[in-house]
Amino acid sequence: MTKRPMRAGYAWMTTGAAAMTDVATVFGGSGFIGRYVVRRLAKAGKTVRVAVRDTEKALFLKTAGSIGQIVPLHTPVSDNAAIKRAVAGADWVVNLVGILTESRVARFESIHVDAAARIADAAKAAGAKRLIHLSAIGADPASDSRYAMSKGAGEGAVRGMFPGATILRPSVVFGPEDEFFNRFAAMSRLLPFMPVIQGATRMQPVFAGDVADAVMACLLSDETAGKTFELGGPKVWMFVDLLAYILKQTGRDLPLVNMPVLLTKIQAFVLERLPGKLLTTDQLRMLAHDNVVASDALGLADLGISPVAVEQIVPDYLARYRPGGGRRPVPAMV
Repeated sequence: MTKRPMRAGYAWMTTGAAAMTDVATVFGGSGFIGRYVVRRLAKAGKTVRVAVRDTEKALFLKTAGSIGQIVPLHTPVSDNAAIKRAVAGADWVVNLVGILTESRVARFESIHVDAAARIADAAKAAGAKRLIHLSAIGADPASDSRYAMSKGAGEGAVRGMFPGATILRPSVVFGPEDEFFNRFAAMSRLLPFMPVIQGATRMQPVFAGDVADAVMACLLSDETAGKTFELGGPKVWMFVDLLAYILKQTGRDLPLVNMPVLLTKIQAFVLERLPGKLLTTDQLRMLAHDNVVASDALGLADLGISPVAVEQIVPDYLARYRPGGGRRPVPAMV
């Protein structure tokens, strides 16, 4: 089993940081990245309001703190009154709400732009000292991807409402609960080959724990106010190399097959109309663009964080996809 790295200390625990606060509100706190952020806030001694649509799905977080420290709040991001209640009296506000695919009830613009603007406006009106807004590398109002376009428009809306907001743009985020490594590992158990779409696209996977550390570092440093940070891991991968790595870690000796662009467009057109949306046309547009930290961008190093590598974390949670459920050793791959 891969041994997880020992962390000598978090950047957000350094001396000289901004004064600690009592209440923090985390929108989307029960999600993949949110659970890491909530746990760090609780460890720092904060009372954490977990603003979510479904409070039942946030109850597991209560064990991360003492009795009454972590409070799930029913907060639909379309409800201005609920948002205002969630941020009332909070010095820190973190917005992690986002979707990767659209549905009839959740559209990119309504979640990434309209809801982000409501949260920023409410945080400003409530007198919050800091607002952290999670965006994504590639966010651009002029993008041909609706996801990236909405993320870019959302950044503009947040800055318009709360100029001192800090924006974080992660690359592909990995961790035991992710929808990237887990999805392709699950596919490896079902398919006779691994389809490769835009295999030359570059990605810089970043650990969810490092993203949470970046949130804490920004909350505790007034110098990060109004700035944008791009978050990536220590290594840039080609997409095809990540797929090959997944096959190796799951012990699946499958061929990697490049898929013709026209065929994948037809497949995406069909699949995005089925439950689960395994592939959408918009995701194809996103895959056509590199997802790496810009050379001139502020990043994890500027926050005093040394990023964890894929190889240090991913093998542990991909073990369950191996033949025998991980009880057998990974076979030698030629």
